[in-house]
Amino acid sequence: MNYSTFRIRIYTIIERGEKHDKKSVYFDYFIIILVLLSVISTIWESHSTKIGGKDYKVFFDFFEFFSIAIFTIEYLLRLWTAPLKYPHLSTWKAYLKYIFSFIALIDLLAILPFYLPFLGVEDLRLLRMMRLLRLLRVFKLNRYSRALNLVSDVLKEKGEELVTTVFFALILLLVSSTLMYYVEHETNPEGFPNIIATLWWAVVTLTTVGYGDVVPVTMLGKILNGATALIGIGVVALPTSILSAGFLEKVEERKKAEKEAKKQIEKQLLQELKERNGEIEKEESENSTTHSTTLCYCPHCGGKLPEIN
Repeated sequence: MNYSTFRIRIYTIIERGEKHDKKSVYFDYFIIILVLLSVISTIWESHSTKIGGKDYKVFFDFFEFFSIAIFTIEYLLRLWTAPLKYPHLSTWKAYLKYIFSFIALIDLLAILPFYLPFLGVEDLRLLRMMRLLRLLRVFKLNRYSRALNLVSDVLKEKGEELVTTVFFALILLLVSSTLMYYVEHETNPEGFPNIIATLWWAVVTLTTVGYGDVVPVTMLGKILNGATALIGIGVVALPTSILSAGFLEKVEERKKAEKEAKKQIEKQLLQELKERNGEIEKEESENSTTHSTTLCYCPHCGGKLPEIN
């Protein structure tokens, strides 16, 4: 499908820019700064809009309108250029894929609280809660940060292993809380009234937080408590080690890919240089051949002729 040059240019600008594309790089910096200022504004506004005794609420409101306008335009432009982002899909499928992508949902949730009153939502409690979604704008930085993209890639690649560790932790929570309930319920019914309430003790102990608000009083319960805490160290270490290993693998892969790309560029430049040298040598060879066929002596009398430059 053919797209206009303007549409293609908009796509290259709003996507993460390359160093040679100044407009795209400036756009990235502008969005990053606006996101950071927006998050700072949200946090500051929750504390106080007064600075030095003066109320600056009108400035906070103006900045909110400005940032919402920019983020809305950005969202619509990204939606408009979605077919270029997903060229293998049809137009409507590309639109739907972008709308339901994680980062697009973040973009939408970040601006949605502003538009809810215009959609007839008048519940102030809901609006106050929804305004907290403005903090989700910080996730927009994921587009422009290689480090955040790296973490996202690791989570996607190691998702199965992480789910396994979470499943194992849930089983351990259920088993330990059930055992502790049967060990401690008769002696300490207030602390361990049922298995569901005992889950709080299991979570606190397994994560090695140890608030101490619910503790066993029997010897067997204390032994079980200690064993659960020790096992918890390993349970917490499992996802940490998986993420660390995945992070290191991704860093090595990225370095290797960068080296390969650099080698390919150098190889291409070398090939172009060789081709250019070959053309030069060919031209010199042709010139020398032409020069060598120039007659320097008369074929009739054998006398020397003047050289022709």
